[in-house]
Amino acid sequence: MMLPLRLEAVSFHNIIQPLNLEVEAGPSTVILGANGAGKSVLMRLMHGLLAPTAGTIRWNAKGRQAMVFQHPVMLRRSALANVVYALRLAGEDERLALAALREVGLAHLAHRPARVLSGGEQQRLALARAWALHPEVLFLDEPTASLDPSATREIEAIIRAFDASGTKIIMATHNLGQARRLADEVIYLHQGRVLERAPAERFFAQPATREAAAFIRGDLPWGC
Repeated sequence: MMLPLRLEAVSFHNIIQPLNLEVEAGPSTVILGANGAGKSVLMRLMHGLLAPTAGTIRWNAKGRQAMVFQHPVMLRRSALANVVYALRLAGEDERLALAALREVGLAHLAHRPARVLSGGEQQRLALARAWALHPEVLFLDEPTASLDPSATREIEAIIRAFDASGTKIIMATHNLGQARRLADEVIYLHQGRVLERAPAERFFAQPATREAAAFIRGDLPWGC
């Protein structure tokens, strides 16, 4: 397993303040915070899409990771061809593509153009591209923020399936209900700082900071 992931004195301009963080393999980790807290930037730093302006990010070994965004990019080709393309880039067997679509319930839409799929279907297709690669770590950046409740339930079911298969889930969300449903542990991010980290049950029952308590109550974040 490629984890742990270590961030040592990592900062990014004025968005992420210097922080130290270690993420282990195993239970799902949800990065929770209000809009503008820096969640998406932190996820991109972890995944390697952004380089920190200061500090160091270390993995203990090389391994496969994937990331799914709030608005995934769909290629101008069929749903099946989107998955095939991802497998080809990774040097994997392209015959795995249809099985990945079955896993997310899209096999019946395999030959439909990806860009005409609904928002929920496109997000499931993005997850199929990740599923086909069998990542050790899956980063999810607000994966259901623009979806209706029915599509959200479908995406959450797929995320649970990834978790059950042994993939480490690291997800950013501002949705308290989703964090309660999916998180084993919560990292609470506020104005670019990690203010709290705790098992999910304890975080929601007994937040240790006034900022986290206000966020859980639905009040405006302190200092905003």
